[in-house]
Amino acid sequence: MKRIVLLRHGESEWNKENRFTGWTDVDLTEKGVEEASKAGKILKEKGFAFQKAYTSYLKRAVKTMNCVLDELNEDWIPIEKSWRLNEKHYGTLQGLNKSETAARYGDEQVLQWRRSFDIAPEALTEDDPRNPAKDIRYKEVPDNELPRTESLKDTIDRIMPYWKCIIFPNLKTADDILVVAHGNSLRGIIKHLKNISDKDIVNFNLPTAIPYVFEFDDDLNLTKDYFLGDPEEIKKLMEAVANQGKKK
Repeated sequence: MKRIVLLRHGESEWNKENRFTGWTDVDLTEKGVEEASKAGKILKEKGFAFQKAYTSYLKRAVKTMNCVLDELNEDWIPIEKSWRLNEKHYGTLQGLNKSETAARYGDEQVLQWRRSFDIAPEALTEDDPRNPAKDIRYKEVPDNELPRTESLKDTIDRIMPYWKCIIFPNLKTADDILVVAHGNSLRGIIKHLKNISDKDIVNFNLPTAIPYVFEFDDDLNLTKDYFLGDPEEIKKLMEAVANQGKKK
């Protein structure tokens, strides 16, 4: 049996403030650090021993991974960071409060921006200081590959080459792999693994810092997937994520 654990980062400062975050590099809250440590403890309790770990370029994911590996006493394992695991880029929505935006544009419009498969928010202009082309961490990435906005489809198109060519093939030599990333980047991977339709992925919400385990046989066929934790608590957390984009 081989396993890949997908883990959304712990609560960030803008999660707490209910803001669209995207590629904005905000930190974890104190609660987010606690969530990450709790995830590490349950993974240790369940006997996970990772041989390789992957994360994005954004500190909320990097710090979550560090907390998890610290709890497992596996700080030493190889870690690979990639911009391809970054969150979906929310364009000009980044920094706006989700509920206030829903009050202005309506719940349905915000749901489309947050969860639809192929609708992207308004793009950043080239001179916007938030344009990733102006960020030193992406200086090695070709400009035409750096998003100014993204739909979920765009996000999946960005992630899949990295998933198919780098992460997934490592299961041939590793029994347990950890991927710490973001709500939408992980939804893209989950959509691929579970063959979820473009329509149904809209209703899939991923809570922060709850390990999602995918088990594979020796031929790398998916055999089982499940969250680690109390099912009722996880259900409530998913509902809370779904409600973030509704006007109050």
